[in-house]
Amino acid sequence: MKTAHPVSLRLLLWAWLVLCLLTLISIGLGQSFHRADWLPLGVAAIVWLKGWLVCRYFLESPSAHPFIRRLLAVFIACAPLALLLTGFLGRQVANWTGRLLG
Repeated sequence: MKTAHPVSLRLLLWAWLVLCLLTLISIGLGQSFHRADWLPLGVAAIVWLKGWLVCRYFLESPSAHPFIRRLLAVFIACAPLALLLTGFLGRQVANWTGRLLG
C-alpha cells in the first residue's frame, strides 16, 4: 500500500488560485456568451477541471485506494455530464422527468 505524501503548501496555494481563476472565467463566459450554443460544453469542462483539482490536491486522491480513486473519478464526471445533458437536451430531460414523476 502506498504511503501518503502530503501536498506542499505551495501546490495547495497554486491549486486554490487556479480554482479562483476558473471561477472568474466561468462567470465571464456566462455573462459574455450566455446565448452561445457551445457554452454548456465550456462550463462542463471547467466544472470537471475544478473537480479534478479538488480531488487531486485537496482530497489527495493519488494516495487513495484504487477503488476510491475510481469512485472519485465517476463522481467528478457526474456534474459535467448532467450539465451537458440539460444544456443540450433540456426540453427532453424536462419531459422525461415530468413523465417519471407523474
